[in-house]
Amino acid sequence: QVQMVESGGGLVQAGGSLRLSCAASGSIVRINVMHWYRQAPGKQRELVATITKGEDRNYADSVKGRFTISRDNAKNTVYLQMNSLKPEDTAVYYCNAEILATFKAYYLEVWGQGTLVTVSS
Repeated sequence: QVQMVESGGGLVQAGGSLRLSCAASGSIVRINVMHWYRQAPGKQRELVATITKGEDRNYADSVKGRFTISRDNAKNTVYLQMNSLKPEDTAVYYCNAEILATFKAYYLEVWGQGTLVTVSS
């Protein structure tokens, strides 16, 4: 079994910062690409940031210059540093990764349970 668990969400005022973490655990051989998504109330889930195993990064236009994705391969963890937060960043944030487990011959797509970020104006 493989799972991902997020932490770090909460309530913050506009202009503030938060750092999300997401740790993968279980029978992991290797983790490929890792993502952060978010879903605001009444909206579809959207891709926020991506980091490859080689640490190439991509961001949604709405967060460029404000959010930074990083990873610690030794800890099987991905982070999202969020600065200059805006009320429109309010959403449930989900981590996602392609994980090769010991019990499968292919990469699994694994999701975290989500963590709520609320930005007040």
